Amino acid sequence: GFSFVKNSMKYYDDCAKILGNIIMRELAPQFQIPWSIPLEAEDIPIVPTTSGTMMELRCVIAVIRHGDRTPKQKMKMEVKHQRFFDLFEKCNGYKSGKLKLKKPKQLQEVLDIARQLLVELGQNNDSEIEESKAKLEQLKTVLEMYGHFSGINRKVQLTYLPHGCPKTSSEEEDSHKEEPSLLLVLKWGGELTPAGRVQAEELGRAFRCMYPGGQGDYAGFPGCGLLRLHSTYRHDLKIYASDEGRVQMTAAAFAKGLLALEGELTPILVQMVKSANMNGLLDSDSDSLSSCQHRVKARLNEILQRDRDFTSEDYEKLAPSGSMSLIKSMQEIKNPVKTCDKVYSLIQSLTSQIRQRMEDPKSADIQLYHSETLELMLRRWAKLEKDFKTKNGRYDISKIPDIYDCIKYDVQHNVSLKLENTMELYRLSKALADIVIPQEYGISEAEKLEIAKGYCTPLLRKIRSDLQRTQDDDTVNKLHPLYSSGVMSPERHVRTRLYFTSESHVHSLLSTLRYGSLCDDSKDEQWKRAMDYLNVVSELNYMTQIVIMLYEDPNKELSSEDRFHVELHFSPGAKGCEEDKNLPSGSGYRPASRENDGSKKSSHRIDSDEESHSSKRDETDRSVMMFKPMVSDPIYIHRKSPLPRSRKIGSLEVPAESNSHYRTPRTIVEQKTSGIGFELYSMVPSICPLETLHNSLSLKQVDDFLASIATSPSCDNLPQISTASFSSPPYVNAISGRKSSLNTYTPAKIQPTPLENFMDQQTMEGPSSSTVDHPPPDI
Repeated sequence: GFSFVKNSMKYYDDCAKILGNIIMRELAPQFQIPWSIPLEAEDIPIVPTTSGTMMELRCVIAVIRHGDRTPKQKMKMEVKHQRFFDLFEKCNGYKSGKLKLKKPKQLQEVLDIARQLLVELGQNNDSEIEESKAKLEQLKTVLEMYGHFSGINRKVQLTYLPHGCPKTSSEEEDSHKEEPSLLLVLKWGGELTPAGRVQAEELGRAFRCMYPGGQGDYAGFPGCGLLRLHSTYRHDLKIYASDEGRVQMTAAAFAKGLLALEGELTPILVQMVKSANMNGLLDSDSDSLSSCQHRVKARLNEILQRDRDFTSEDYEKLAPSGSMSLIKSMQEIKNPVKTCDKVYSLIQSLTSQIRQRMEDPKSADIQLYHSETLELMLRRWAKLEKDFKTKNGRYDISKIPDIYDCIKYDVQHNVSLKLENTMELYRLSKALADIVIPQEYGISEAEKLEIAKGYCTPLLRKIRSDLQRTQDDDTVNKLHPLYSSGVMSPERHVRTRLYFTSESHVHSLLSTLRYGSLCDDSKDEQWKRAMDYLNVVSELNYMTQIVIMLYEDPNKELSSEDRFHVELHFSPGAKGCEEDKNLPSGSGYRPASRENDGSKKSSHRIDSDEESHSSKRDETDRSVMMFKPMVSDPIYIHRKSPLPRSRKIGSLEVPAESNSHYRTPRTIVEQKTSGIGFELYSMVPSICPLETLHNSLSLKQVDDFLASIATSPSCDNLPQISTASFSSPPYVNAISGRKSSLNTYTPAKIQPTPLENFMDQQTMEGPSSSTVDHPPPDI
């Protein structure tokens, strides 16, 4: 239908090219102008496998971490006022003892309560309100940010505490009654940045080229094979994301690049990405840790609190798996307490530098990346400074990932401030984080496996069913035979399943692959090399990918183990802020064969244009030139200049001058001169190439492995996930007559609180849908 192509520049390019060719062939037959519509065998999803046989691609499964985000922030406060309890009861909080408030109406109610308590506190100082005024102020400020609620960038969690918060210090008088209270946790930040959106879209565009026919450069438009499969109903695509806003937006931006879609991300998100009611498939309740994780965190804390150089005993305790990246970080740290001292003094120096900048009239109203102000930046760092060193002089090790998170963000995006010693803080906090982050998911191999199963058993079961269902394609919407005359192979079908999630699931999935005995590295040389490569990877950064590709050999017997062939690929995501020379290198993407795999630089037996960001670093083949952004130096995007009138400034898009960068393989660097604007340059780090971990697994081997992990006793039973309930691509939904007006969504405006009406509000009905038809406010 025309409605699906009206925004697609590629459609108009194709039409213009065909019309132009028809006219030129008639007017100038002597030029013998060829038909350039590719209807040759590139249409068939068959590729040479690494062992040399021709096989058909049947299924691509990828688990991908979200893109670059702003630092996550949270504030905890104990609340005892009756109004909070009333809200808790109204939203059925007593049922489970917990409540997560994300809908605009619910956040508005929390904001109303905070505003009223502050008014009452201001009127009389001896009131009975126990809540801290400073924390209520912060609650109000964060909820009023942006001038509207869009539902995915802030949330409030309430937990019922029957005996109140446990008292931390003895100075609290014992006469204090242990009455019930609520723990209010406010979370904000952690939003996908413009750089994160660019990363996701570029990766989506590069991902196209893993599909057969992806090498053809038709109309300056690489990756046409997938688009052709997709447009002829032979590509069964489903995209899943966890319920975090940054993860959903990454999924939408990736879909935009993968399918060459146009326009804003919100409609793409609504139509293409499934994220509701998935029974914990990609979400994890980070506040409810397993007993094993508590034990691991306690041991980590104990080892890192000793004021002495690491001993050989510490190396055995902290890195029993012999991971090279851990050992390297420990050698760099030497004495953990001394290193924490240095980190603490560097943070103090940083906060004082920011305070000086704020006093300087020249930089008073300087705009930082993603419209942050110096005041907000100071608040972020001052909170870390306060929380990192506790009252008794010990360090809170759990804050190390947050410190690394913040400094990584500032080193990457706020270079223009030219703050001193930021790289030193980055280096030290990275060394500490490279120990704390991976080891929070288990120290010994057995612990890593147990914790991983707790996180990703539902996902492993879903991946197993994806691989099994490939053999039985009756459930898929296919192209009607009447319309398949121009299609070479209407019966072919490729299934793609993309899972976007957060760091915990990516760590867990990799742990199960490494320690769940998928292969025996003492017998399998290729797996041993893959494990050596993973041992030196220190961080699973934004856009980390784990990709499983399933091939079928139609010439083999249906019952034969050789009929299906599985490949496993991995990329540690975006490159860090340090030099690329530190990046570990694996065997490359799809090395030629198992036997001669020893030479890392061996040329690809397949067309080496396959997947831009995975071509080997040393080869300057066509794909590297074409998809330069994926393997290039850092990409710079410009900030805040006048935007073309047609683009909304407040939208979730990274605007571009036109859609021309889809048609010609330009790098994003060119956008500096076009419509993206901001005052400063900001870096979009390029993404590490995919490395093949194994390229000759049998489907039976993978299936047995997934079955053994998913059915092991340490995991909870997974609620049944009906695969049919997951959303289909937009054209399938259109058939079922879904009437959702996608472009009319407007965020709910933050309302002023009518104080006299507060009692009326108490009796209002329960929370309604999150889409409220208020016009977006002018902020």
